[in-house]
Amino acid sequence: MRFHFALTLQALWTGVCQAAMQHYPAAAWGHYDVCKSQVYSDEGLTWDYMACQPEAADMTQYLKVTLDPPNITCGDPPETYCALENPYMCNNECDATTEELAHPPGLMFDTEGRNPTTFWQSTSWKKYPKPLLVNITLSWNKTIELTEDIVLTFESGRPEQMVLEKSLDYGRTWQPYQFYATDCLDAFTMEPKTVQDLTQHTLLDIICTEDYSRGYVWKNDKTVRFEIKDRFALFAGPRLHNMASLYGQLDTTKKLRDFFTITDLRIRLLRPATGATMVDENNLSRYFYAISDIKVQGRCKCNLHANSCVYDKEKLSCECEHNTTGPDCGRCKRNYQGRAWSAGSYLPIPKGTANICIPSNIGPVIRPNVSSLGVANRKEVAPQVALSTAPSVHVANSKRARVCDNELLRCQNGGTCISNVRCSCPTGYTGLLCEKRRCESELGGCGGPDSGQAHLTPPSTSRLLLLLLLGSVLLRGVSCRPAVL
Repeated sequence: MRFHFALTLQALWTGVCQAAMQHYPAAAWGHYDVCKSQVYSDEGLTWDYMACQPEAADMTQYLKVTLDPPNITCGDPPETYCALENPYMCNNECDATTEELAHPPGLMFDTEGRNPTTFWQSTSWKKYPKPLLVNITLSWNKTIELTEDIVLTFESGRPEQMVLEKSLDYGRTWQPYQFYATDCLDAFTMEPKTVQDLTQHTLLDIICTEDYSRGYVWKNDKTVRFEIKDRFALFAGPRLHNMASLYGQLDTTKKLRDFFTITDLRIRLLRPATGATMVDENNLSRYFYAISDIKVQGRCKCNLHANSCVYDKEKLSCECEHNTTGPDCGRCKRNYQGRAWSAGSYLPIPKGTANICIPSNIGPVIRPNVSSLGVANRKEVAPQVALSTAPSVHVANSKRARVCDNELLRCQNGGTCISNVRCSCPTGYTGLLCEKRRCESELGGCGGPDSGQAHLTPPSTSRLLLLLLLGSVLLRGVSCRPAVL
């Protein structure tokens, strides 16, 4: 008996030491990678539904690339190019009929690290002074949510003028994401800015930056970026540790959500690197575009109703849960239209609210899917921020804001919005947006005899021993050396 107790003591001591020494990143929670799990309740084994989304991935694996004009790629006819920094070094040949000398568009998305570097290359600026214009369109035929910086790596000098554009309607209409130039005032009549000049209120502003437009090919200056993470950091902090704040803003501000959402990207190359104020008209083979890599990291948009996305027959689609269907899980399945479809919600952290579609023959009240931890963490979410380019967005603390709606101010924990004036809350929840557990306002709190929560039971001897050991580690700084039996 004494031997078994000693083994138990050693195991507890090891567990306490590991718990005391382990460090978890602040943003380890909130991945939303599980859509549902089985739990035991008073009714037996039931499903607990949660908001979920696919993992982020390299989205360049699934795109279609289109160039305009179609014959802008070099090699037909073959052409010899000179180096920008040395007009007498003219030993680079492009020939579309020879694999080793061809530079087709697909080489912008192949495996990096190959030697020599592979890249796409345009024809030279042989029609100067007519502008050398190229549109590179990346299409997914699917709604994508960006999660990392968009990064273009140039093999040539970086363009002196360029625009990055996005589409949310499969290329029918386009909006600028960012302008790039060596001189923003001259090229686009815009004051030069950087992403560091943006604030929470101006995050949606379209800026022109001069940070990525030097003409010469310096060793460490080949990339052009559209900074996604720096914009995230305006809400989540410099190291993205406060993701609860970002999720809160994305959940309740549609224009912010749409800003990071695309179906297509378009890179408009307007003027190649010249390396000088004047173009050398006697050697136009120095001027061209060449891109070795494009990085686009993101995930399928599934409206928080799926945790996986499949690529089949050259098309991406969500594997929908929560009784939803469609490429983006954007509608309820047949016979599951007991209430209007709604996107899932990131709130409350960390599980969110699934907002599942329910059978057509039952009422709208379903089992809530929120833990006490989620309710507590909701307090970390920053208040709503009015964005400068989104004046129509209702903010939570506006005197004229609606109490709820199905787009911006959703009722939480399975609640239903009634005529935009109140939330009808499920059993066990109360508050303006059904954000509070009802037992919190009852006598004895959520642990009281009438709260419906589990009663506290006297701790066992092993638990008391564990608590004593934990106190010893945390309060006295006891060394975590192996116990001697």
